Amino acid sequence: MRPHISLDVRDVPASVEFYQKVFGVAPQKQTTDYAKFDLIAPALNFALVSSTGAVRAVNHLGIEVESADDIASWKQRLQEQGILEKVEEDLACCFARQDKLWFTDPDGNPWEVFTVHEQLAVTGTLKNTGCCAA
Repeated sequence: MRPHISLDVRDVPASVEFYQKVFGVAPQKQTTDYAKFDLIAPALNFALVSSTGAVRAVNHLGIEVESADDIASWKQRLQEQGILEKVEEDLACCFARQDKLWFTDPDGNPWEVFTVHEQLAVTGTLKNTGCCAA
């Protein structure tokens, strides 16, 4: 398990340049409106998403888990607690095929719990896909 942070940014290339300095590595995936760093130290799935509106700083927060079994355990717990809002299965999103569970904290911050089944080719942009949104 590792945390996932997705930030709304005004300029993805400028933010990539900044975070490359911070983390010392290039993003694993990048387009004009999206970039993702798969970091080992710290263990973090860190994404940058272009925002044309007001930047609220956090696009969404997440927890990446290892397997579909982990997703099933999280799904059961979130359902039992009455906070599971959305289930997405076998979804092509952020240039990967994945399963996702969504919930929102009391302050309106969206969270996802997800597992990646397969990395997909980086083509096009995220714009207008409805991807990575609770």
